[in-house]
Amino acid sequence: LAISGLTKWFGSTLALDQLTLDVPTGSCFGLVGPNGSGKSTTLRSVIGLVRTDAGSIRVCGHDIAHDLQAARASMGVVLDPLQLFERLTAREFLATMGELRGMERDVVAERADQLFATLQLTDDANRQIAGYSHGMRKKTALAAALLHRPRLLLLDEPFEGVDPVSARAMRSMLDRFRAGGGTVVFSSHVMDLVERLCDHVAVIHHGRVVARGPIDALRDGRRL
Repeated sequence: LAISGLTKWFGSTLALDQLTLDVPTGSCFGLVGPNGSGKSTTLRSVIGLVRTDAGSIRVCGHDIAHDLQAARASMGVVLDPLQLFERLTAREFLATMGELRGMERDVVAERADQLFATLQLTDDANRQIAGYSHGMRKKTALAAALLHRPRLLLLDEPFEGVDPVSARAMRSMLDRFRAGGGTVVFSSHVMDLVERLCDHVAVIHHGRVVARGPIDALRDGRRL
């Protein structure tokens, strides 16, 4: 993921101010900053849900201004709030996502079983999502984001309100994803969480990156 000079105005409010960011392939990259700093706007710009006023975004070599569909095919996304079809079961939800992506049904079924096992959802996969806890909903959304084996995973406050058991299962899934060469970018306003999970971090304040680099360098007080 490469972002250069990203600028976004909402009326008279400057949400992103020449934001520039390069995410190393295979990293777990944390976007940290207070609420309203521009983290979610940055992620939504990458996905193409927010049209920026200036700047460029490249995802896996695809410029989203010219090839948004190819960029989106390379991404898995979990936004906050979650976007789930609550009358479906988790298995039906993943089957629907697979069909929308043009995947073969047997491939979807096999991958869904693998994801449910890793995320400890197998016993509840045939229950309606409407009856799920918040942690189970987050795990279902993560499974859907990983179904097509993306190269880049974008997560907006992925562990917010998640119980410790669900959080462990989600971290295990992210470790597997990165072991396979995937890159993770997630936003959080909790620096302690970012320090524990990420190897790279960018601190965003008032729509600008005020510090960035390997997590060990930032711990030492170096701003790269």
